[in-house]
Amino acid sequence: MQKLILALREFNKERDWDQFHSEENLAKSISIEAGELLECFQWDNKYDMDDVCEELADVLSYCIMLADKLGVDIEEIVLNKLEKTKEKYPVEKSRGVSTKYNKL
Repeated sequence: MQKLILALREFNKERDWDQFHSEENLAKSISIEAGELLECFQWDNKYDMDDVCEELADVLSYCIMLADKLGVDIEEIVLNKLEKTKEKYPVEKSRGVSTKYNKL
């Protein structure tokens, strides 16, 4: 993960783009790129894997940049959220069903 963070920092530094990367702008960019990712699947189950990977890379890049800007550890926040989600969705109630936790 550190290699990605450093590569993104260097890319943005070379272009003087960090000035545009406020927390708000990065959050907006995640949503915009997620919409572009979703567009790859818009009409049917046929999709171009190269297009999907490019859009997924954009979403992930903005997520990494936002986490870096906020000074949070990605691994830590994902693992913390996973623990909370495990409590909301215990295996014995949620295995094989997509029911929301408050309806289990």
